[in-house]
Amino acid sequence: MKAGMGFVVLHGSWRWRPGGMRLESLQCFIKSLSQFWYSDATAEVLAKEALQAAGLTGRIACVACPTLYQKLQHLKPATCTTVLLEFDKRFAIYKEDFVFYDYNTPLKLTNLQENSFDVVVADPPYLSEECLRKIAQTVQFLSSDKVILCTGAVMEDLARELLGVSVCLFIPSHSRSLANAFRCFANFKTHLLNQTVADA
Repeated sequence: MKAGMGFVVLHGSWRWRPGGMRLESLQCFIKSLSQFWYSDATAEVLAKEALQAAGLTGRIACVACPTLYQKLQHLKPATCTTVLLEFDKRFAIYKEDFVFYDYNTPLKLTNLQENSFDVVVADPPYLSEECLRKIAQTVQFLSSDKVILCTGAVMEDLARELLGVSVCLFIPSHSRSLANAFRCFANFKTHLLNQTVADA
C-alpha cells in the first residue's frame, strides 16, 4: 500500500456534537435524496467491525454512510483516521473529514489518494446496477485491502463480480423499514458480521 492507510464506509448516523451542534437535525430526510439511516445497533456493529479490521492507526473512509461515520467518531481511538464521502452537504460540518461525493463521477475524489484506505465500507444510495458499478469504481480506487459493502440482497452476484465480496450472516436494520432485503458483504474474514445473524 502507498501513502496513508484507511477505511471507507457508505451510509449511517449517531448523536455526536462537533462544535456543540447536535446531529439529530442532520437525520431529517431530504425527499430528493435516497436516505436511510442505520439503526444504532447496526451502526455499532459495522463500526466495531471496521475498527477491528483497520487497526489502531488505520484510515477509514465512509462512502455515503454518514450514520456509520458518526458512530465511528464516538468509538474510534484518536490514532485512527476517518473520512466521510457524502452527497448531502449538511455533513460538511465535519470540515476536513468531509469530502463531497457524487457517485455519477466516481473518481472525482478531492484530495484522496489511490489505495489510501485500509478498509472500504460502502452503501450505494440506489439499488441499481449502474449505481453499484460506479460505487465499485470508487471503492477500488480508495481501498488498499478490505471492503465492506451494504446493499440489497438482490445485488449479491454483481457485488461478488465487481468487488469479490461474500454475503455475511449479520442482517442490518434501519431507522425506517426498507422495501427490499438488505445485507452486508465483505471480501475478508469478518468477526461481528458473521457472529450476529439478526440485529436485535
